[in-house]
Amino acid sequence: MAYTRKNFNTKAALKRALAAGESVEVFQPGPFGPDVPDGLATLEGPHFPEAHAWYARVYVKGGRVDPSRNVR
Repeated sequence: MAYTRKNFNTKAALKRALAAGESVEVFQPGPFGPDVPDGLATLEGPHFPEAHAWYARVYVKGGRVDPSRNVR
């Protein structure tokens, strides 16, 4: 699981940011990060310690969500 640098409260907010052309950087907390490898990744939010309320499957390219691919 990975997080976005900006703490989006909803998946809809993430999708709006991508649609508006915002660059969304991702990271992986803990011993496996901070880099997220290119390819398919799962994001979760909002950030800990808040309860995770959304999950999204995205494509990562160069440490950022690839806006040319759909967010699921």
